[in-house]
Amino acid sequence: MSSALTGLVNQSSAYVAGGVVPFRMGNAHPSVFPYEPLPTADHDLIVAAANDGQFRKLCEVLGIPEVADDPRFARNADRTARRDELRPLLVERLVTRPADEWFALLVEAGIPSGPINTIDGGFAVAERFGLEPVVVVGEGERAVPTTRHPIRFSETPAGYALPPPELDEHGAELRKWLEGGADA
Repeated sequence: MSSALTGLVNQSSAYVAGGVVPFRMGNAHPSVFPYEPLPTADHDLIVAAANDGQFRKLCEVLGIPEVADDPRFARNADRTARRDELRPLLVERLVTRPADEWFALLVEAGIPSGPINTIDGGFAVAERFGLEPVVVVGEGERAVPTTRHPIRFSETPAGYALPPPELDEHGAELRKWLEGGADA
């Protein structure tokens, strides 16, 4: 329960510090806008312009720099309070191109964004970023492809030498350990 409450970071902090009880918002962020999936010409793209500078860059990339100068949207608090007015202005531009085109332009401009992927699309993006998301565990007939561990330490890298065990391969050792055997 403690992990769940901590994981709700924005919602739990708003409640504890200000008594704000969250309501359903789908994938929208409660205190930042835009910071949610937005439609493009072919499918949704997550756009996260989390500060005023990123919002200005977003408006420039979308070809609507005047929106960043509009006093109604000058600060994040303004944009969040007026998300219903701002969202259509952003969507009007985003629907003119496919998500992959916007993604490339936004990443180049330093604006956090990303497509909503199927699992194969997620692996493809990870490969494109050089993350090498697939690793082979074990050797020979027991070699199995699996997802690479997401954390990489320079001094203690994850090992991938052993394949998953066969059924009951280490059963005797585990039972001995569970029974409190000293040598287990």
